[in-house]
Amino acid sequence: MTQNNSTGKCPVMHGGNTATGHDNMDWWPEALNLDILHQHDRKTDPMGEAFDYREEVRKLDFDAVKKDVHALMTDSQDWWPADWGHYGGLMIRMSWHAAGSYRIADGRGGGGTGNQRFAPLNSWPDNVSLDKARRLLWPIKKKYGNKLSWADLIILAGTVAYESMGLKTFGFSFGREDIWHPEKDIYWGAEKEWLAPSDERYGDVDKPDTMENPLAAVQMGLIYVNPEGVNGQPDPLKTADQVRETFARMAMNDEETAALTVGGHTVGKCHGNGDAEALGPEPEAADVEEQGFGWKNPNQTGKGRYTVTSGIEGAWTTNPTKFDMGYFDMLLDHEWELKKSPAGAWQWEPVDIKEEDKPVDVEDMTTRYNPIMTDADMAMKMDPTYRAILEDFRKDPARFEDAFARAWFKLTHRDLGPKTRYIGPEVPNEDLIWQDPVPAGSTDYCEEVVREKIAASGLTISDMVSTAWDSARTYRGSDMRGGANGAHIRLAPQKDWEGNEPERLAKVLKVYEQISAETGASIADLIVLGGSVGIEKAALAAGHEIRVPFLKGRGDASAEMTDADSFEPLEPLADGFRNWLKKDYVVKPEEMLLDRAQLMGLTAPEMTVLIGGMRVLGTNHGGTRHGVFTDREGQLTNDFFVNLTDMAYSWKPAGNNVYEIRDRKTDEVKWTASRIDLVFGSNSILRSYAEVYAQDDNEAKFVNDFVKAWTKVMNADRFDVQS
Repeated sequence: MTQNNSTGKCPVMHGGNTATGHDNMDWWPEALNLDILHQHDRKTDPMGEAFDYREEVRKLDFDAVKKDVHALMTDSQDWWPADWGHYGGLMIRMSWHAAGSYRIADGRGGGGTGNQRFAPLNSWPDNVSLDKARRLLWPIKKKYGNKLSWADLIILAGTVAYESMGLKTFGFSFGREDIWHPEKDIYWGAEKEWLAPSDERYGDVDKPDTMENPLAAVQMGLIYVNPEGVNGQPDPLKTADQVRETFARMAMNDEETAALTVGGHTVGKCHGNGDAEALGPEPEAADVEEQGFGWKNPNQTGKGRYTVTSGIEGAWTTNPTKFDMGYFDMLLDHEWELKKSPAGAWQWEPVDIKEEDKPVDVEDMTTRYNPIMTDADMAMKMDPTYRAILEDFRKDPARFEDAFARAWFKLTHRDLGPKTRYIGPEVPNEDLIWQDPVPAGSTDYCEEVVREKIAASGLTISDMVSTAWDSARTYRGSDMRGGANGAHIRLAPQKDWEGNEPERLAKVLKVYEQISAETGASIADLIVLGGSVGIEKAALAAGHEIRVPFLKGRGDASAEMTDADSFEPLEPLADGFRNWLKKDYVVKPEEMLLDRAQLMGLTAPEMTVLIGGMRVLGTNHGGTRHGVFTDREGQLTNDFFVNLTDMAYSWKPAGNNVYEIRDRKTDEVKWTASRIDLVFGSNSILRSYAEVYAQDDNEAKFVNDFVKAWTKVMNADRFDVQS
């Protein structure tokens, strides 16, 4: 008799629903990973396609929410008690560390998506205990539900904390929409361990400007700089150099950096009263009974005075629950010496201080301890530029409070986009240059007349389409910057960017300026409408009569409205859509294409159809012929895909990033190509899309899909009509 013995046999496939299995990238690490283009797939969104947070938040009782958040600040909970009975310091740190992950190089990070709820940020060493801050906010999130996103609440909590502690804030906007899974494809550094020596991301750690782009923080798992010093070794002047570079990469100048440092450390404290090595695993590694909490602390009660976060222990000021000028007095009027915290971290303590000037214990108001300063604080005292700013602030408290309030507002709103996206009763009236203000454009002109003038202008299809693309491609969904609105392409620095072909661009703009003067249409509208006219002409030549959707109303920014320096990071170093690289890079061209496509908000099919259309329209940078797989250049056909997938041809390397497409029978070179072109035939996923557009029955689908994707790019920054 045969027995069916299933003892010990697991009823599910191992690795099928955990991290124990291998994915394709484990087997083929050099394969092109398209996951970044699916980063926020709607299938992970529990709210459904019809949900519009920006409409829901407008129904919110803003006053009631603020009242509840204010009340929370002094409602100390036994499970995680508030320092001195006030959660302000904790909530400010949570907001700060959410917003402070922003970097200007690619606009990624920041507090605009609620990404602090997910890995890796929820488990970064610099974010120890912020799991507790978010859980304290849960009753408020639960109460207001769909009308209040986590992203808005996390930033609001820090802003209200400052108000509760005495600061007159500059304003606040709602409107941040939550994401629903980790942004695992954001590049936070190549290190394989937390807090690896910062040398790994610098060409020379003594030269902060050699930090690898697009990174801003000095070590893996930190928001800014190491509070103990460069690589944990105190040296305030070296730290000052790192602070300056890091904050510049987060869009802050010296005055804003100094204001943020002072204002951030005027309240709250550092926590290091215990053994940091004894803390349990971070949230992502903790077991189910921890219910999303991490860093379990076995030291005494593990909370209150025994809390361990940074490892540094102590408050900066005498009154750490009040926003006052005490930081200036403490830092500038005392001599400081290096000491070790109970957790073994380097910190600075005063050589001599009156007992009444010491901050009291967080639980026992009769016990006082030395205040502390981090190495970054000492940098403010010892660096001549920062010291001068602090001295000026100290003389004029009103100026300092205003500078800090503005810097905090910028920190927490930098990635929210232009002011047209702001929602709520506390939106400031003032237009700020870092918001990239654009005046409203005219809609009082005849579109048909303008179309006719563009068509009769003598501009080529390539001129019209390339200029529209170059203007719109700067858009970054990461921080809602760039795009065609404002026509910044005609201003410094964009007019001189190599990728925009300045000589050709100047010729096109001269034509548009004349038409603008004759019709009243903005240059921004003309640039986009010119692209539409070019595409319509190309489609008609291929036998397809189409109309490219067009929205009037773009405005033209002036040089005075434009912070030229802040636009420099938007310069394209490569544009696979126009088959261009500024120079050779370590990163493969196709990987740079994916990065650009993701920032523009494109899906993999949209990226594919746009590449195919741009090639046959003849929009390659400098007029190169790579990838122009057609004998009908200037016609909107699916020839790129038809010929790419045709087995009548073979493909051979012919130089650096150059390939020859040869006739298999005659060995004649028919076309040339770049890696960008051939990846649509070599990558299995991209080839599946290319085959769709190469089918005999899908030429009309190709044209319609191209127009739809093109229109999405042109209108990506039209928040004035989206909101």
